[in-house]
Amino acid sequence: MQEAGTASPGGSSVKFDQTPKTHVIKVHPDDNVAIVVEAGGLSEGTRIADDVVLVAAIPQGHKVALTELAEGDTVVRYGEVIGTATRAIPKGGHVNETNVRLPTPPPLDSLPLATRKAAPVEPLEGYTFEGFRNPDGSVGTKNVLGISTSVQCVAGTVEHVVQRIKRELLPRFPNVDDVVGLNHAYGCGVAINAPAAIVPIRTLKNIALNPNFGNEVMVIGLGCEKLQPSTLIDDRPVKIYENTEAANPDANVLSLQDESFQGFGDMIDGILAMAERHLERLNRRRRETCPVSDLVVGTQCGGSDAFSGVTANPAVGFAADLIVRAGGSVMFSEVTEVRDAIHLLTPRAVTPEVGQALLDQMAWYDDYLSQGQADRSANPSPGNKKGGLSNVVEKALGSVIKSGNSPIADVIGPGERLRRKGMTFAATPASDFVCGTLQLAAGMNLQVFTTGRGTPYNLSMAPVIKVSSNSTLGQRWHDLIDLDAGRIATGEASIEDIGWELFHLILDVASGRKQVAAERLGLYNDLVLFNPAPVT
Repeated sequence: MQEAGTASPGGSSVKFDQTPKTHVIKVHPDDNVAIVVEAGGLSEGTRIADDVVLVAAIPQGHKVALTELAEGDTVVRYGEVIGTATRAIPKGGHVNETNVRLPTPPPLDSLPLATRKAAPVEPLEGYTFEGFRNPDGSVGTKNVLGISTSVQCVAGTVEHVVQRIKRELLPRFPNVDDVVGLNHAYGCGVAINAPAAIVPIRTLKNIALNPNFGNEVMVIGLGCEKLQPSTLIDDRPVKIYENTEAANPDANVLSLQDESFQGFGDMIDGILAMAERHLERLNRRRRETCPVSDLVVGTQCGGSDAFSGVTANPAVGFAADLIVRAGGSVMFSEVTEVRDAIHLLTPRAVTPEVGQALLDQMAWYDDYLSQGQADRSANPSPGNKKGGLSNVVEKALGSVIKSGNSPIADVIGPGERLRRKGMTFAATPASDFVCGTLQLAAGMNLQVFTTGRGTPYNLSMAPVIKVSSNSTLGQRWHDLIDLDAGRIATGEASIEDIGWELFHLILDVASGRKQVAAERLGLYNDLVLFNPAPVT
């Protein structure tokens, strides 16, 4: 049996004893369950320890009871209670969502705030990447023209014009990486003045400020929508079509209902003329050497499994700590996959105010779920359960390890921009696409995404490095996974080994020296706004 020498669900300090052959991994000395390592699982009768023999076949990643568990006994993984047994489970039995009951979530009114004194760490110096520096000091990892929409009505037009630009204009501007449409389902038929409407509106405004766009974002609107284009971007005159005295080469907003347009072709010509001027400016950008302190890395997990919290996520946490030591910025998110581990995070807040902000975001989301007549049991997904995760508590304990061990410097709400260097909790739903959209709005210029079940998820606005939690997936999806952290589980590599490997991969991808797998394949997901406000 592989067993951890030390373990910390709130950080990346899980370390496994390396053994030539192992059947299961036990994370913490106090755990009474372990997860099956071997591809294909283990058959009934397999001896995994001197006194533990499987009484049933157990799939890869699923939990085996290391002791007899009576009904009502606590089930412990990561040294934390992940639930109680709903019935007796024999030693060597299969522990899963059918026989484990959710425990009570941590309270939000009595947790320690900013009580953990951060251990001194040596600054990490001498590491750089090649990025696109912007006038405001931010740095892009890509050089992209963004075309945003103010309302879903114009999404088809934007898709049409993006293809035209790629065919007709982009080949003339070799220093521009891409042109992307920032389509979404917001903008009209919504309660635009409802308090919660600030979330989607500021998300769209802040996405336009993402450093990968180099301040060259266009907004295409219809004209009659509630969310007027001028509210999303600094507006200048929109008369950019030819033979018009009011033409302004700096215009960045265009409405299709403008009465000067005669037909669809005229609208497209206007957008193409606007795009050409933006492309000319973007084409003048060049990569330059930048310190790691200019990186803004988002971390996320999707299609997680029971290995995520012992391989991929701890390795991400280790790399995140390296970036923070170098002065850079890292975000972790996904409120529902943090809520049940919040007691491990509030002590790491740099101040009581930051700790309270963490609790405030948890409370806001608790209320949001309650209003929708849902609760945290809606997470995890069927795929997560098939990968061995019994409930959201187990999932959260493995998820928060992406935050490493660094002090938590700040907390931002959904759609807000990053304010401080270091480790930030950026509150988002757990949905992959919504989380990615909100991290883009926060200023992310690169994302690291861990997965155990697999997903082709990718963003066109920022590169997404995908890390597999198990080697079965890494080998099967060899052309979709960028880094296999499953080698940690098999003893071929340590968390530190994979963490450093990921750190160097981040620098290579940020510099444009390496292309992520999904980008090579041309796979990209749409943006999905988080809109907690009413739809009218």
